[in-house]
Parts: sequence; C-alpha cells; structure tokens
Amino acid sequence: MLDRDGFRPNVGIILLNQKNQVFWGKRIRTHSWQFPQGGIDRGETPEQAMYRELHEEVGLKPEHVRIIARTRDWLRYEVPDRYIRRDARGHYKGQKQIWYLLQLTAQDWNLNLRATNHPEFDAWRWNDYWVPLDVVVEFKRGVYELALTELSRYLPRQSSNRFLRGGPRLRDPVGLLRREGAADAPFELPPGASFDPDPNAALPATDEFAARPSPAAGQRPDSHV
Repeated sequence: MLDRDGFRPNVGIILLNQKNQVFWGKRIRTHSWQFPQGGIDRGETPEQAMYRELHEEVGLKPEHVRIIARTRDWLRYEVPDRYIRRDARGHYKGQKQIWYLLQLTAQDWNLNLRATNHPEFDAWRWNDYWVPLDVVVEFKRGVYELALTELSRYLPRQSSNRFLRGGPRLRDPVGLLRREGAADAPFELPPGASFDPDPNAALPATDEFAARPSPAAGQRPDSHV
C-alpha cells in the first residue's frame, strides 16, 4: 500500500528501559542494526500497527509497555535503488513513518526475537539514547534524528542531554524543543529527511494513550527497509 508519492505508511518504535536506554536490534543474517519498524496494513491505525510489529519483532504485548509519546507528523525517507526489489523500482520510493516512544514496564526476559516464524532480528542490546544516530544506515539517519529529537522532550531532562557529545543537541527540526522566551532558531532538516502533517493524527503526542491490542497480520514487502 503506497501513497500517491510512492511512500509506504510505516511505524517506527523507540523502546526504552528503566535507564532510558533504547532497544537496538540486529537484522537477521546481516550486520545492520536498527529500531523495530514495519508497514501499516490496510485498515490498521498506526497504533494498531505498532502493537502488531512490537509483538512480531520483539515479542512484547501491550501489557508489557506504556506509550509515552508519538510523533505528530509523518517522517519520510527515500530508499536507494540498490535496496529496492527490481519489480518495485519506479513506483516505490521509501517509507513515511509515525514514530512511537514506549516505556518497557516488564522485565527484559519478556523480549523474544522468535515470537513468529519470520523473525526480523537475531540479536539485540540496549544503547544510550543518541547512539543510533552514529551507527544507523546512512539513508535512515535523517529520519532517526527527527524522531529522536522530537521525542526527546518526553525524556527526563538529565537523560535528554546526558549522552550527547559536546553538550545538548541544538538542532530543532520542527520547533518542538523551543522553550518559552527562547530566541528563534533557523529551521533545518537533517540530510535525507522530510516531514508532512498527519491528517489522521487523532491524539496529541502525550503519554495519555490507551493501550489496546490488534489482531496479528502478515508483514508487508519492503516494510522494514
């Protein structure tokens, strides 16, 4: 399911432990690491897709997590041609994503990379919040920076800036991190990233979301690239 511009609707998941470290998964049979993500099936809401992908990729159920926040808008990235199947080239361009920030409320042993017969990851670890920006594949880096920056405002203050090299991250791509009375900063998007309003966003990016499960569904091709 693509939009008119060739982007597949998708969700991304930033899962925090009690130390505000993030889940980081190694894609099966590769050396590539990334956050959990996956396509939104026809008829699904982004939240329903998020819970489905959370179980398929990480083995967690809605009762194992708490939604802290989500991005307000779709964040887009284009996939280089060499990563796209030949039969999809020319009409598939990439992903447009809604990102969720989740708090793990269960024990680590609830994570299960073999919850389905089509695992996405074969290893995982906890990383400091900003580390993924240094190691994610290049074409996803811009969207990762947008998502991590927007959602970092919901982290405890000391965790938001603690692990940054050279002090706090100054880039504020959508103006969400500006405080009252702060001087205006120039608008700047990270390389390779874009965003557009989500017309279907019914909930604000707060921690007051209702956790509800959704029925399992099959994966969509290219939804994890």
